[in-house]
Amino acid sequence: MFDVDERMLEKLETLINKEAKETQRISLKQYNKEIDEAIEDVDNGDFYTQEQAREIANQW
Repeated sequence: MFDVDERMLEKLETLINKEAKETQRISLKQYNKEIDEAIEDVDNGDFYTQEQAREIANQW
């Protein structure tokens, strides 16, 4: 069984909900903030490999 990181699922849910509601472009400041946060997540090892993502998707 694959252990799912609840924090990552919450981030994914937030992203999906945000994208579904958002119809306008974000500001450059917000865009850069989100990139910085993503880089920080990767630097902290807070990510899934492509293979892990496939395994998770196959469980849906």
